[in-house]
Amino acid sequence: MRILIGQPIHESGVKQLEREIQNNKGIDIVLYPEGYLTNEKALDDACKISRDYNITIITSYRHENRDRAVIISNKGEKVLERAKTPPAEEEKLYRPLAIEYNEITIGYLLCMEILKGARDLKEVNIKINFIAHPIGVGMFSDEQFEEWISEAKKIAKTYNTIIVGTSHADGSYRNCGISIPISYYIDSNGEPIFISKSDTRTRLVDLNTGVVEFTRNL
Repeated sequence: MRILIGQPIHESGVKQLEREIQNNKGIDIVLYPEGYLTNEKALDDACKISRDYNITIITSYRHENRDRAVIISNKGEKVLERAKTPPAEEEKLYRPLAIEYNEITIGYLLCMEILKGARDLKEVNIKINFIAHPIGVGMFSDEQFEEWISEAKKIAKTYNTIIVGTSHADGSYRNCGISIPISYYIDSNGEPIFISKSDTRTRLVDLNTGVVEFTRNL
């Protein structure tokens, strides 16, 4: 199974998404950042793209100025859709946390939900093949970067599963002006296959072999 891990810039439509699919044949899944789909029309367009190209799309979309999780099947259907968990520590991760799809189980953590993953993913009572982690914008400090990677490694090792994440190439948290774009792939032993820090190239990874390829930016 081959997954494209992209770091697009923010846009109102889905042009980057479609171009990357067109230019990279033989992929099964696209992972794009939190909030890449900025509205309901972009969501509908992404559903059409997934159906037209027979590709699963994992990202999130904006609805009433809030981010919502979404996995779109290769038939253009929303097979996972939910609200984002509030950040308060006492809030448990919103369900569903995983879906059984095309004979695998895909876990899903949306941006800061990574900080609750080690605690709450125990409620998924089936083996997760991999966890997708769409992130909105890059990290606002080196300390945050290290914290989130550390949490990803912990989750991978605890639940014996792969975890992959990506952010946009542009933008900053609450427009603070600081952004460290991030993408990563941690294997099921908690070991990094790659950790990208301020390197916004698109990656193509084979989840079965761990092989990573680079493709051009769009």
